[in-house]
Amino acid sequence: MRGHIHKRQWKGRGGKVQVLWYVVVDIGQGDDGRRQQKWHGGFKTRRDAENALADLVRSLDKQTYITPQHLSVAEFARDEWLPTMQTQVKHSTWDSYRRNLELHVLPVLGGTQLQQVTTGQLNGLYRSLLASGHHDGTTGLAPKTVRNIHIAVSKLLADAVDRGLVSRNVAANAKAPKPRKTGLAEICFWTPEELSDFLGAMKDDRLYALWHLAAMTGMRRGELLGLRWQDVDCGAKRVAVRQAVISIAYEVRVTTPKSHSARVLDLDLRTVEVLRQHRIAQDAERITGGDAYADNDRVFRKADGTALHPDVMRTMFDRRVKPSGVKRIRFHDLRHTHATIGLRAGVPVKVMSERLGHATPAFTLQQYAHVIPGMQAEAAQAIADLIAEVPGKPAPTAAASDDESNGEDHDTKA
Repeated sequence: MRGHIHKRQWKGRGGKVQVLWYVVVDIGQGDDGRRQQKWHGGFKTRRDAENALADLVRSLDKQTYITPQHLSVAEFARDEWLPTMQTQVKHSTWDSYRRNLELHVLPVLGGTQLQQVTTGQLNGLYRSLLASGHHDGTTGLAPKTVRNIHIAVSKLLADAVDRGLVSRNVAANAKAPKPRKTGLAEICFWTPEELSDFLGAMKDDRLYALWHLAAMTGMRRGELLGLRWQDVDCGAKRVAVRQAVISIAYEVRVTTPKSHSARVLDLDLRTVEVLRQHRIAQDAERITGGDAYADNDRVFRKADGTALHPDVMRTMFDRRVKPSGVKRIRFHDLRHTHATIGLRAGVPVKVMSERLGHATPAFTLQQYAHVIPGMQAEAAQAIADLIAEVPGKPAPTAAASDDESNGEDHDTKA
């Protein structure tokens, strides 16, 4: 026999009897030759203890047994896992893990021993978050948010397995909610005429070069704010996207581009001239600001040289769209505008994918194919034109076709 179940009970407050169930397993002989036993528990029901005993016996048979350790979920998460993950992933990803654990997981499971977390507990946590997981407790979290929480928990437990702290990742069998399927997200963008009207209205704006470069390259907001003059080569007519600025809890951080790799974007002559004029104006601001000017080599910054905050820049764009007279779009929609205008102009999907910094051309097609239906119509007509009958040449008759298929030569008949 490899183990047994032990019941412990005592009188609590008010004389109420409290019961916990423990699993005791034999793990063999120690160095001194004496029998060794390890206690696991306590479980609130005998059934839970029986299930745990079965799992422990199987792990002993498979030699995957993990010695009990009194390490709680909160201790492992805060003292070991999060500090390690901070060196492994981008700061924005790490902060997402931290917030999801601190706000939604640790308040419920933080005091639970790491080795005692069950799939049932995780399923219960997810149900609770879907029902009333919002900070005010009156509404639930979105399925996508709960699934992101599940991903963080699963990665935490997977690392616990790798470190030999638990025998298996119980989150692997948990039923995380699937995000609700919705239709294709509507993409907003300007037509070439609308974009021209907006840029024309902004020609005297101090940040005209920012709006212009965004529209002509499709660069992301953080990439634009992270752009340095050392990344701009006006002679070669190109810019290099090497870093991005992001906001985490309103704190500005510099990171790599979203695709984790740099890319080079070619520029048109007009955009090169816009950047040159912008630098001349910026040099004048530097002279006016004197010693108080904060020079940081950023292409786009405030008049005193300090950095533009990503969230503030979004608001600045919104305030400029309304008086310009064109329909209202978000700043990110300038990226969609660049993509749709380029694709409709016949720019190959692969080229547009490279300019946008997408992982694959397939992703670009997935994003924009439904907003450019005219391209399929043009393709259909182009194919039809290639195989159409030559004007003035009669089509072969059915009889002639039959004769030819039989191999007969009518010209040789008497």
